[in-house]
Amino acid sequence: MNYKEALEYIHNVSWTFCKPGLERTRELCKMLGNPEKSLKFVHVAGTNGKGSFSSMLSSVLKEAGYKVGLYTSPYILKFNERMAINGKPISNKELVEITEQVKEYADKMVDKPTEFELVTAIAFTYFAKNKCDIVVLECGLGGRLDSTNVIDTPVLSVITGISLDHTAILGDTVEKIAHEKAGIIKENVPVLWCGEDECAKKVILEAAEKKHAPVYFPSHDEIIIKRASFDGTMLDYKNFRNVEIKLLGSYQPINCANVLEAISVLCEHGFYITHPQVMEGLKKAEWHARFERISDTPLVIFDGAHNPEGIEASVKSIKNYFGSAKVYILTGVMADKDYTYMASKICEVADKVFCLTPDNPRALPAENYAKVFESLGKEAHDSKTVKEAIQCAILNAKKDGKALFCLGSLYMYGEIVKEIKKC
Repeated sequence: MNYKEALEYIHNVSWTFCKPGLERTRELCKMLGNPEKSLKFVHVAGTNGKGSFSSMLSSVLKEAGYKVGLYTSPYILKFNERMAINGKPISNKELVEITEQVKEYADKMVDKPTEFELVTAIAFTYFAKNKCDIVVLECGLGGRLDSTNVIDTPVLSVITGISLDHTAILGDTVEKIAHEKAGIIKENVPVLWCGEDECAKKVILEAAEKKHAPVYFPSHDEIIIKRASFDGTMLDYKNFRNVEIKLLGSYQPINCANVLEAISVLCEHGFYITHPQVMEGLKKAEWHARFERISDTPLVIFDGAHNPEGIEASVKSIKNYFGSAKVYILTGVMADKDYTYMASKICEVADKVFCLTPDNPRALPAENYAKVFESLGKEAHDSKTVKEAIQCAILNAKKDGKALFCLGSLYMYGEIVKEIKKC
């Protein structure tokens, strides 16, 4: 098996539909010798903010001298990004070796694992083989039935926040989605709840009480922004002064405060992390495709805002940086999202909108999305290809001296970055 064959095996489309549950992952992990049982985890669930939180926390833990595994989804440019140790993605060689090992057992299963279950087993094996001290483990979808939830006892469970997303799978109310996310809460394991929704908070607290799990809360009203530009942000939070982060967007200081709170909890439970290590780890943290500056002339920002809450956060960030000035927007969306509401929020900051169709079977056609913007009174252009949409948006942004914000599915990121480098 070579690298290409390993990816083809992992992405095998015949495994894309299975009954939800943890049985397949448990069976596969058992055949592999339960690699997850040799590891410590910080388990992270939530509608938005999981990736940024996990990246910042893993950077701090690495700075503190720990060997840190990081498991995230989806990948941005290359599959190997899904699992990394101390910031370095798994090598092609090791991915092939471990995939061959996992395949031997997966192929014997009557009820075949899904792609995400297979990848999770590969990640557990990778982290265990390399003897990670701690793994920051991001849920893929939901929590209760997410394959990452086969772990027994994490050192900390984190729920970054909850809003309506993936409603067809997780439920059509915040309370139902909160119930799914709360499924990661384990007996006597501390929980960090970072959300704002009171209905969701009630569900989380009830679940934690049943599990005798202490709950911690960040205090977002104690965040003081001292400087915010396209070069980064400086903030104070409680006893932390002049904290610097490179991650852009008005929501990143909140993610930073959540990380600082998580570090305090970890220190209460046996981890040793100094103040300088915290500061340096946060300063070095990187997370692509989340309000990331990808060009200076013209100014182009990409933000993987793919649901209503994400779009709200992006719009807020644009207003923070540009005030009442309008910008150009390049956007594409999945047809199963509340795209009419998302378009209405985008219109608050958009001068012109350039619509594309993301490379995904669930994508909403660009012309359909453009009609939504036009119905809201906004000039909108649709293109037949992603390449054409990007070139059109860049050309107009340069000509008119406008900043361009690329908002929507993470599936857009790779092609947008590729095309912008050509422009």
